[in-house]
Amino acid sequence: MISYKAPDLTQHPPRSVRIRLGGYVHLPRLLDKGRAYLAGKTGEYQWNCTLDERFFLFTGLAAAAILAAIKSGKNDTDMLAWVNQNAKPSRQQWEIEAWSRWLENLAPGDAARHAKWSADIARSAPQREDIRTACDRLDLDDYVSFGGAA
Repeated sequence: MISYKAPDLTQHPPRSVRIRLGGYVHLPRLLDKGRAYLAGKTGEYQWNCTLDERFFLFTGLAAAAILAAIKSGKNDTDMLAWVNQNAKPSRQQWEIEAWSRWLENLAPGDAARHAKWSADIARSAPQREDIRTACDRLDLDDYVSFGGAA
């Protein structure tokens, strides 16, 4: 059984980047990774990765502050309230929705990232032509990393 209080990301992936909490895409995944980081069970997942940094930049929150809030034992609902209370600047729901849609559609960007993504996709799912966004790539990687056949 999966424990979301102290996820073991060596045994299962974090929640999909697409799952939202309070309108924030990526927040449940970020919380899973933070809890796993504190438990020493991140496996190959990286706390404070580029996607996490995009969340921190949008909310004005520091990775260390979020970890401290997670460490205090807050559940997802409590963490959402904490994020909304501490975000600088305070975000309106329409801003959160717009940012979340932007992140869901984020593509590789530069040539170096395109090349890396292409190599990753060719290795794990060479027949797939529908992997376009960071969310697509993360979901595919999570699935394949834990035994799924792409």
